[in-house]
Amino acid sequence: MNLRAVKAIYRFEMARAGRTLLQSIVSPVISTSLYFVVFGAAIGSRIQEVEGVSYGAFIVPGLIMLMLLTQSVSNASFGIFFPKFTGTIYEVMSAPISYVEIVLGYVGAAASKSIILGLIILATASFFVPLRIEHPFMMLLFLVLTAVTFSLLGFIIGIWADGFEKLQLVPLLVITPLTFLGGSFYAIDMLPEVWQWVTLANPVVYLVSGFRWSFYGISDVSVIASLIMIFAFLAISLGVVSWIFRTGFRLRP
Repeated sequence: MNLRAVKAIYRFEMARAGRTLLQSIVSPVISTSLYFVVFGAAIGSRIQEVEGVSYGAFIVPGLIMLMLLTQSVSNASFGIFFPKFTGTIYEVMSAPISYVEIVLGYVGAAASKSIILGLIILATASFFVPLRIEHPFMMLLFLVLTAVTFSLLGFIIGIWADGFEKLQLVPLLVITPLTFLGGSFYAIDMLPEVWQWVTLANPVVYLVSGFRWSFYGISDVSVIASLIMIFAFLAISLGVVSWIFRTGFRLRP
């Protein structure tokens, strides 16, 4: 494997985040903190605890997951779309590097930025509410797997999109609504029974539930189901990326 090529792509993408620090780091942290303040103050005054956890602390994993999903998709989609838009992607593809190395560079950088953001928001939340992490290894595992999986999804979207407006289509119309309806701000058993079954059809529920379990040991679905779901997402995304490079979908001029 050409690690030098992977490192070059990775460093270039990470340097781009440094050049746009306000947009890449500061803006997501501020917007997520505003979610925390608004929801924690407005709803937390009416809901004191959820399953023995204060409401402010309860929503922290959901807010981190909301940011993680949207930023992973956004970072990866723009990272691959812009060189495709300018035509420099053909220079990358004609270089003596494999498709695996290209994906490692772009997806690795997007996932790294999302993980850094998640850790920053976690540290910020600790100033507002008392947090505890009962299963730190599982917390990091869910954080990394989710960032990588949705960075792969963003990579796919960036290749599929033929205009800047399409880059925001899936995050705004699919990812964000599914996250809000996926138990980020409430426990599933707070809903009527019919809506509980409907909510369980939302795949994001399993990600949020597993991530919250790593903090407080409480979950809406079993941790095994959450891990199965995230690995299924990962396998499907890898399969689609492999198909894209085999067929040259939206990559060949």
